[in-house]
Amino acid sequence: MHRQRLPIGIQTLREIREDDHYYVDKTGYALRLIKEGKYYFLSRPRRFGKSLFLDTLAELFSGNRALFSGLEADGRWDWSRAYPVIRLSFGGGVVQSRAELDQRIRALLRTHQEALALTCVDETDVASCFEELIRKAHANTGERVVVLVDEYDKPILDNLRDPDTARTLRDGLRNLYSVIKDSDAHIRFAFLTGVSKFSKVSLFSGLNNLYDLTVDADYSALCGYTEADLDAVFAPELEGLDRAQIRAWYNGYNWLGEAVYNPFDLLLLFKQRVFRPWWFETGTPTFLVDVLTQRGYFTPNLAHVCASEALLSTFDVDQLAPEALLWQTGYLTFTGARQIGVRWEYSLGYPNLEVESALNDALLKGLMGDATLAERAISRLYDVLLAADFEALRQHIQSLFAAIPHQWHDGGPIARYEGFYASVFYSHLAALGLDLVAEEASHHGRLDLRLRFNGAIWLFEFKVVELAQIKARGYAEPYRAEGLPIHLIGIVFSRERRTLVDFAIETQAPGER
Repeated sequence: MHRQRLPIGIQTLREIREDDHYYVDKTGYALRLIKEGKYYFLSRPRRFGKSLFLDTLAELFSGNRALFSGLEADGRWDWSRAYPVIRLSFGGGVVQSRAELDQRIRALLRTHQEALALTCVDETDVASCFEELIRKAHANTGERVVVLVDEYDKPILDNLRDPDTARTLRDGLRNLYSVIKDSDAHIRFAFLTGVSKFSKVSLFSGLNNLYDLTVDADYSALCGYTEADLDAVFAPELEGLDRAQIRAWYNGYNWLGEAVYNPFDLLLLFKQRVFRPWWFETGTPTFLVDVLTQRGYFTPNLAHVCASEALLSTFDVDQLAPEALLWQTGYLTFTGARQIGVRWEYSLGYPNLEVESALNDALLKGLMGDATLAERAISRLYDVLLAADFEALRQHIQSLFAAIPHQWHDGGPIARYEGFYASVFYSHLAALGLDLVAEEASHHGRLDLRLRFNGAIWLFEFKVVELAQIKARGYAEPYRAEGLPIHLIGIVFSRERRTLVDFAIETQAPGER
């Protein structure tokens, strides 16, 4: 099998095709989009191949046939026509004011003016210049213009910690994007991509003709790699790697259609041959962690979130629903959908092991307020569980919570006090990437935490009379058929003393009740 170069960080079709890199053919999607419509929007997490797909569209409309040899588009596209392409990307750098944003836009427009040998009457008015550029490009070439916008939302996302600045930049971008609809007669095709899905009212109020591909099942695999792609394209790289482990670590992203792998993760895995949270490490979600901890989000709920279509579509500077933020940034993905009357309800969960472990590691550090302490605690917990040393486990839990500053509890928005402890302990376990289920339901009731580890089943409860409740409700019954020892662990905290006051444990051997 011929091994090719890994296109790590490469976002241009020309370099990939000319320098013998692996390439997953997405041109069939491009042809279908062009045939079926004109204005599109796509939201996908960072590093999922959005920029490469836009570049593929740009090369296709520019008529660069040599780059498509052997691809699906090769024999199905009219290569005799070339269209003027205006591509705006906000992916590079950070802008922190309206003046900086307008300066960036003017620079982008000036690049296209030079490429198309055109000028603007007033370059200081970005909306007017953009409109003039589209109109003149159509007039000069005789072909309508293709408009491609990459990372359309990045200036806003970079400033979410400063809502006033974020709103100002949002208004500046709305001023720019409104030109697209007003220039309809001169536009052949328009495609906008970004990480977030800002509400149309706030950002696209003048561009309400965009078709949103984000949750269209037919385009779920538009970005990312499918199982078939691994077999057809990356077969030479799979030798020596456990396919089930690859799937558990990096697959699972789903937009109501076919599930896909995170492409950045796979390319780094193939290069380094080591399973690590490659994607997560390129951009730790500090802002997201702050939002979740400040709002007292009950972290065990992350594994099974329910959200309406309206909630996921109302993301804006002034309305940052945690569920929408988690989904749009790729830390949660669709696990199901159902229609309730006239509305849709979606179930969300972690896409894979990488996200579950790395996100909870970041959340634990945010909840504890001390990253170093959290790191040491995670390592110590693993050793304690491995040894099944229950006295050491009791001491570990007691020292874990004793180390958390009191102000972390005071005035906290979590409704139940034990909810804070459950959140910390859940993220503590989930950061290890172990087989953990929160609030697992059975006909016996709802158990706080269930852990499978080292040939045993661990059942944890955080209510007031923990061990008695575990036994009385028969939480162990669903697991007896597995023939494994079962550890029933009840943990009681004092609201006043803010510490562990009781730790009860009972181990039941296989067959014992």
